[in-house]
Amino acid sequence: MKNDPPTTPEKAKLTRQEYEEEMRKLQIELCKLQEWVRQAGLRIIVIFEGRDAAGKGGAIKAITERVSPRVFRVVALPAPADREKTQMYLQRYMQHFPAAVRS
Repeated sequence: MKNDPPTTPEKAKLTRQEYEEEMRKLQIELCKLQEWVRQAGLRIIVIFEGRDAAGKGGAIKAITERVSPRVFRVVALPAPADREKTQMYLQRYMQHFPAAVRS
C-alpha cells in the first residue's frame, strides 16, 4: 500500500560469544586509550544521557569493568531539577569536570 513504511533489512544479531569477544576487544582498546590519556596528562569526559531504563547503566558497566577506578570515574546524576531544566545543557555537568593539571 501507499502509506506502508519502507521495509528495512533485519540486522543480524550477535551471538553471546561474538558479543563477549567484541566487548573484550573494545575494552582492551579503552584500556590503551586510558593509558595514553594518563601519560599525555589529558582529560576526557564522556556523557551518557537518556531516559530511565534506556540501557545506559548496562553500557557504562560493560565499558568500565576493565578500566582503572583510580583514573576513570563514573558519576550518576539524578533527573534535572526545575532550575537545571532552564539552564544551559552542560551547566549541570560542569561541577563534575576534572580540574586542570598544574605544570
